[in-house]
Amino acid sequence: MRALNYKHLHYFWTIAKAGGVAKASERLHVTPQSISGQMRLLEEAIGEPLFRRAGRNLELTDTGRMVMEYAERAFSAGEELQAALRQPLGARQSDFRVGVSNVVGRSLTYRILQPALALDRAPRLICREGRLADLLAELSVHRLDLVISDRPMDASLNVRGFNHLLGECGVAFLAAPALAARLRRGFPGSLDGAPALLHGEDSALRKRVLRWFEQQDIRPRVVAEFDDTALLKAFGQEGAGFFVAPALVAAQIEQQFDVRRVGETDEVTDQIFAISGERRLTHPAVLAISRAARDITFA
Repeated sequence: MRALNYKHLHYFWTIAKAGGVAKASERLHVTPQSISGQMRLLEEAIGEPLFRRAGRNLELTDTGRMVMEYAERAFSAGEELQAALRQPLGARQSDFRVGVSNVVGRSLTYRILQPALALDRAPRLICREGRLADLLAELSVHRLDLVISDRPMDASLNVRGFNHLLGECGVAFLAAPALAARLRRGFPGSLDGAPALLHGEDSALRKRVLRWFEQQDIRPRVVAEFDDTALLKAFGQEGAGFFVAPALVAAQIEQQFDVRRVGETDEVTDQIFAISGERRLTHPAVLAISRAARDITFA
């Protein structure tokens, strides 16, 4: 495939957005014949057709839809840049792009990131949630400024990144009120044979909890496992089983999901790491998060 001509790609994007060559011609102030000729050159460069006829209209081919997804991101970003540049220099708001591992609870995520929003010139926070490996790939190509995770980045990964421990805390065991009242008596031995909701395989906390169960000779009955912590808590709210959460945010979880504390332990800890592309933290928002985590959040 030959190198893409971005002017041709812009014509393609406009046709797809406008719904046809004639309307795109009006928007671009270019003759329909010229636009059609540019489309032929783009399709020759790609090697496949991007549009097909559907009656009197044009519709995207499978390749056209894929190209449109990338063009949408590229030219939407260009429009955002133009809008930002039109603002006075002092009023421009920077973006702070954070990836959050899907095993980190949302209450804890807010508590960690809130100091960045409290800055005098607070950036616009853009959060992306996903698996740690995917987020680190985004960090490596500078699409993210920071990744929040429950474990450090593996040194074997071919990614330039540095781990910064924000803090750690003990864990709380939570359940729906009736189940919590029953399990509270004789805790932690009462967890033996009790219905349990576990975090998914990607969670570092899961491994620590299972190791603790083994040390305590506790064998809960695993009902379900979840990658999504919000879904795990929703099942816990309905009484499907007990679950584990950082003690730091147990009170918020109790209030939000109408669950109760069964017990706590400091023998199992939940750790939170900030993973950045630089060894020394310099981004104002990252510095605010790091300071607050050390002095307030995990104090």
